[in-house]
Amino acid sequence: MLVIDDSGDRKAGSTTAHVARQSLGSIGKLAGGIVAVTSLWADERISYPLHVKPYTPAARLPKGKADPAFRTKPQLAVELVDAALEAGFSFRAVVAACCYGEHATFEGALADAGLPFVLALKPSSGIWTPAAAVQTPEEAARALGWGGPDDPGDWTPVVRRFRDGHEETWWAADVSSGPYGPDKPVRVVVATTDPATLPPLTTWYLATNLPRPGAPHTDEASFAPADLAEVVRLDGLRTWVEQGYKQLKQELGWADFMVRSDPAIRRHWHLVCCAFSFCWRAWFTTGPPTDDRAPSATTEPAAPSDPDTTAAPERGEMASARAGPPRPVAWPRTLRHVRAWLDPWTFLWRCWHAWSTAPPPPELLALLDSVGQAARSTLPPLLTNYR
Repeated sequence: MLVIDDSGDRKAGSTTAHVARQSLGSIGKLAGGIVAVTSLWADERISYPLHVKPYTPAARLPKGKADPAFRTKPQLAVELVDAALEAGFSFRAVVAACCYGEHATFEGALADAGLPFVLALKPSSGIWTPAAAVQTPEEAARALGWGGPDDPGDWTPVVRRFRDGHEETWWAADVSSGPYGPDKPVRVVVATTDPATLPPLTTWYLATNLPRPGAPHTDEASFAPADLAEVVRLDGLRTWVEQGYKQLKQELGWADFMVRSDPAIRRHWHLVCCAFSFCWRAWFTTGPPTDDRAPSATTEPAAPSDPDTTAAPERGEMASARAGPPRPVAWPRTLRHVRAWLDPWTFLWRCWHAWSTAPPPPELLALLDSVGQAARSTLPPLLTNYR
């Protein structure tokens, strides 16, 4: 899937590019800082950052919102989706949080492009209707019939399997709310642990046009909607990937830059994304232990060979990577080593050369060369010797 997300970090002052008083997700309130909108390719095994764009508040532009350079976060998200398609990435669906799911421009752009999506909604997402009619997804969910687990009524049980192997039974249903409905191009799916009370922390409201695997999603006459379990699984995977991605970025120094210009900030972010890929490469290329000891009792079992018999776990991007004998390289140690490559720039190349005698993959080498354009004046001997 293609995950669209944004992250905000505190930054004092107003000289640094893109910094202004705005909503910062990392602290959950308004404060001075910088916000970046990112795209991330992910499945049950790995996640990979694709592109990043800084969000410039209207207050930082000469003409405010009327300035030609002004872009809202959903507009930046549309550009990121276009960039992912132009780069040749394929995905099952575009998934995003409620700040994008409730934006008509973003949802409309995906629908016009024929892209499947699973977008979160707020329970209070209202529409203009008569006072007595259903106005929000939460009201529509409360109107569904529910007589308990033995008499679910309009609800369907959905089994979610987590990274640690335990399973939970959730309940999901299609609801009709405004322009959304089971018989319309975009449906609203509600998933919860308790249909009777709809607890806020474990109840999801999702707008989706996701088709069944292999079914067309542009022809309304032959459109076949995806199962409720598939829709819930994708959003569950999104929440887990977003959490791990943000933690990993911060571990690699995403907000630790001490520069002020826009090119320097972007260069730092690209370095972090580059180091992100180094982590995965180090994780997957590390060989098995040299001794013949049997796996311990805590070793996770290998993934099933037949993907149709057992669904992949929602959580844990490295489930398949960690299957089998334990690897000698620990993930925290890999993070510490890779983070050390970020400061200074020359140390990044030295660590790569010391870690492996083989050159990086072509795509990774091209990224390093692109990021290093601004530093070439100070690094010609190093780059020349490396090549």
